[in-house]
Amino acid sequence: MTNDTDTTEQIPGLVKWFDPVKGFGFVVSDHGGPDILLHVNVLRNFGQNSVADNARILVAVQNTERGVQAVEVLSIDPPSSVDGMNLFDIAELDSVENTPLEPGRVKWFDKGKGFGFATIFGRDTDVFLHVEVLRRCGLSDLQPGEALAIRVIDGKRGQMAAEIQAWEAAVLQAT
Repeated sequence: MTNDTDTTEQIPGLVKWFDPVKGFGFVVSDHGGPDILLHVNVLRNFGQNSVADNARILVAVQNTERGVQAVEVLSIDPPSSVDGMNLFDIAELDSVENTPLEPGRVKWFDKGKGFGFATIFGRDTDVFLHVEVLRRCGLSDLQPGEALAIRVIDGKRGQMAAEIQAWEAAVLQAT
């Protein structure tokens, strides 16, 4: 890493932690060195308001007077495994790949309770959002009104999200 504040370098790493309430978190570089500051505005420019701990991330970084900071998120991959995954309603999450992504908005989500609901454009019923599905998809929290792309399945208790993506990220993937 150079000390030139005008140059950027692409660094792969793991999200150490991210707190959407505080508006920042840190990335641990695969190459070692100091933790990389990840500000919520940089994450929002990628189309997400949160990111799960231990998610793989590729960021463009810059060395500043305050240390190494991410200036752009280039990609995010969800954590490879989620401890405590316990979703009995979803027998085979991998089988939902052929289910279309549908546009939706967060109605409410309570991270402490571990769930919330979204509305899907053109549907009368709410869709259940489970925190473990968020984590599996690389997200950690959702805000009311946030735009999402959701793969919806019929669970034992009604419609639920099997995959959740930030709307902007889903649009970028489609192009």
